[in-house]
Amino acid sequence: MHVEALETLPALRDALAIADPILVGHSDGASIALIHAGARRWPVRGLILEAPHVFVEDVTVASIAAAKEAYRTTDLRTRLARYHGDVDGAFRGWNDIWLDAEFRGWNIEDHLPAVACPVLAIQGEDDEYGTSAQLDAIAAKVAGPVETLLLPNCKHAPHRDQPDATLVAMARFVAGLKSSPLPLAGEG
Repeated sequence: MHVEALETLPALRDALAIADPILVGHSDGASIALIHAGARRWPVRGLILEAPHVFVEDVTVASIAAAKEAYRTTDLRTRLARYHGDVDGAFRGWNDIWLDAEFRGWNIEDHLPAVACPVLAIQGEDDEYGTSAQLDAIAAKVAGPVETLLLPNCKHAPHRDQPDATLVAMARFVAGLKSSPLPLAGEG
């Protein structure tokens, strides 16, 4: 995730000339957005985080292990193939790292105090991959203003499980953002 946040995302921003982004990330993508903003090397107007991870929880590992079994024994591979050219590489790249014993200590909470832009963090109450402790950590440690939204009857994908509530919250958040990014590290 650090490579994606600190190398791939900046290269994409440069290639597309995106100077003042509102980053929207889901799950690992939300973690990538936090790492990117926390580096304070590039301006970020705001972050919208769906089901973010800032540390590894037992529930996460258990659900990812169950996903591995489902990938092996059900039509999960076929369903995911609609979205990935290399479905096996995409699945294993995600699944294998989260199930690696050394990854249990992964934690990006030390990046959070450097996140100075406004943050909207959304999670489902029934998220099978994380608990509200993720939102609590973000709210407690991010330097910028943080709004959290814990949605009932919602699992790991608020945009799918609660699309109306998620879209309303995102639209309101974006409408309230200022047009200029906060200063970068070392700029005052």
